[in-house]
Amino acid sequence: MKLLTAAEMRAIDTKVIREIGIPSLVLMENAGRQVAEVAADFLGRHHGRKVSIVVGKGNNGGDGFVAARYLHNRGFRVRVFLIAPSKELSPDALANYHICGQLGIDIQEVDEQYLSKLRFALSLTDLIIDGILGTGIEGPTRGLARDVILLINDVERSVLAIDVPSGLDATTGAIAGSCIRADITVTLAAPKIGLFVYPGADMAGTVLVANIGIPPMVLDSGGAGNLLTAQGLKGLMHPRPSAGHKGTFGHVLVLAGSVGMTGAAALAARGALVAGAGLVSLGIPHSLNDIMEIKTTEAMTIPLPETAERALSMEALPHIRQRLPQMEALVLGPGLGRLLSTGGLVEAILQEVTCPVVLDADGLNLVAETGILETRTTESGPLVITPHPGEMARLLGSSVKDIQRDRVEVAVTAAHRFSCTVVLKGAGTVIAASDGQFWVNTTGNVGMATGGTGDVLAGVIGGCIAGGMDVTEAARFGVYVHGLAGDLALAEFGAPSLLAGDLAGKLPQALQLIQREEVTERWIYLE
Repeated sequence: MKLLTAAEMRAIDTKVIREIGIPSLVLMENAGRQVAEVAADFLGRHHGRKVSIVVGKGNNGGDGFVAARYLHNRGFRVRVFLIAPSKELSPDALANYHICGQLGIDIQEVDEQYLSKLRFALSLTDLIIDGILGTGIEGPTRGLARDVILLINDVERSVLAIDVPSGLDATTGAIAGSCIRADITVTLAAPKIGLFVYPGADMAGTVLVANIGIPPMVLDSGGAGNLLTAQGLKGLMHPRPSAGHKGTFGHVLVLAGSVGMTGAAALAARGALVAGAGLVSLGIPHSLNDIMEIKTTEAMTIPLPETAERALSMEALPHIRQRLPQMEALVLGPGLGRLLSTGGLVEAILQEVTCPVVLDADGLNLVAETGILETRTTESGPLVITPHPGEMARLLGSSVKDIQRDRVEVAVTAAHRFSCTVVLKGAGTVIAASDGQFWVNTTGNVGMATGGTGDVLAGVIGGCIAGGMDVTEAARFGVYVHGLAGDLALAEFGAPSLLAGDLAGKLPQALQLIQREEVTERWIYLE
């Protein structure tokens, strides 16, 4: 499903109104009707329930007036609180304001002196509908709008936001000032990026995407953003032929591990195996081989020359070079350590390798200051990098704060700069391709914030590549199924107790749910 910025949504609205000829009043009517339908469902359709609709002067407020009319006609006790003079309403909002007046709906204009009365009224309502600002906000909320938003959050009643919670940047998910904390957001026509990246995702509650009559062909042309969905990813799962054998499903080489960090190597190998790779070979420092042969019984181990500190050394390069032509994918980095000599090995591999590479963890840290990601030749294999915000900050010479300010823009910029596919990990993981396309993930949870889960992901992506996906497909699919496995593990073990191994153990179940089309998404599309 397309994922839009505020500007892209405005451009689509303009095209639909001016070129296709659907009047803006029709779009507003459809939007308000959908909001009212969701509100009625939320309230259990019990007539007499109190609904307070707080609106601003723009078209978001106009949607609120339409919702007020539909709810009023269904027997709900509706009050509308307008936080601007009626003479300042947009033309479409003003038309619906007058309709509400003709129906006898109570409309109260709110100013600073009315705030105490507004607080009392909202404290007695069953549902507050937020139609204050919508997607047009620029910068922090100010004045009366800011005060009303803070008041709504303070009364702790159930809140339904129209399009986006007021105060939220629909494009970046940033919150510059006060922002509505919604239980439900009915977003109009298409999901907005800011509803699925943090901190915005924390404010949106359950997201419902309302069909307001904009033709799909127009929405599909909207932009470069996409929302990862199980339905959209199922087609990437290649059927396994009955006559297949382990060689049919690809061979992954995992170069990982150092003294004290053997777990990263084992988890990456396990991720590749569970994702469907037919064979996995784990290249590790020679002195760690005996313990890894016991720990990773399904993967083959390759003892390689090591440094005095028991990390992979430059002398391992000829051995690796000999193995690479037989590989469909290389996972490079989990637990390698940060010795300069190991960094030289990583740089040399990246200059020579022609199969697809998943560069993760210490692999990223080792190349952060070398410039190798920008100087790789066109003969080098396709590359996926999987940084968390700290690693991305080192790669770009930035700060974690800057990375988190606009994660989508950062991921897209890095993908273009390094000519690779980027997986910017974290809550609302972003996958970006070098052509500018990007995807935002909705699976996963805070329980996954534990050591080793990223190593599993690197392996899963490598396994998907070995199974026949291209690097961007593998990144998208791997991120989604990895997060889904985390959600299944959370349901069983709970957030404080979730281990990376538990997540890896849930990967087969997650794959089956996608195959059987039994995944429950965290958002709902309303016909």
